[in-house]
Amino acid sequence: MSHMGYRCLMAVDRDHVLRSAAALLTRKSTATMDEVARAAGISRATLHRQFAGRDALVRALEALGIEECEAALDATRLDEGTAQEALRRLVKELERVAGLLAFLYTENQLFEGEGQNEGWARLDARMAALFRRGQEDGEFRIDLSPAWLTEALYGLMASGAWAVTEGRVAAKDFHYMIVELLLGGALRRE
Repeated sequence: MSHMGYRCLMAVDRDHVLRSAAALLTRKSTATMDEVARAAGISRATLHRQFAGRDALVRALEALGIEECEAALDATRLDEGTAQEALRRLVKELERVAGLLAFLYTENQLFEGEGQNEGWARLDARMAALFRRGQEDGEFRIDLSPAWLTEALYGLMASGAWAVTEGRVAAKDFHYMIVELLLGGALRRE
C-alpha cells in the first residue's frame, strides 16, 4: 500500500472513531475512554494514540461539530426566501448534528478562557445575521437581540436532542417542536 493510501486509511479510521464517539457520547455523555474505544471497535491503546485523552477527544468532536454546522449553514441557503423559511430549513439541516451539539453544549471547558474555537463565533455570526435579517424585514421581534435568538436556537436544539435521545419525544417531532416554539416567541405580532 502506498504511503498516501495508508494516510487515507488512517483518516477514515479517525473519522470512524470520531463518529462512533459522537454517537456514544450523545447517548451517554459520561462514557469512559474505554467505552468510546469499544464503541469504535478499537483498543484503548489505539484510541489513546489518536486522542491523548478525553479532552483531546472532546476538542476533536468540537471541530467535527463546528464543521458539520457550517456545512448545514451552507446547505440552508440562508439568504433565500423569508428569514422564517430559512430558519425552518436551518433546523432541518442541523437536526442530524443536534445530538453532537447537545453533548458539546454541556462541555464547559470548550467555552471558557482563551482557548475557545473561533468556529463558534463564525456560527454565531451567521445565525445572528439570519435573525437580524428577519428583524429588518419585519418578520421577527426587535426587542429580542439576534444574539439571544441564536442562543435560544442552540438551547432548543440541545434540549430537543436530549428529549429525543431519552425517548420523551418522538424523533419525527424534533423539527416541528423546535421551529414552532422558537418562531412562536420570535415572530413579530401586530
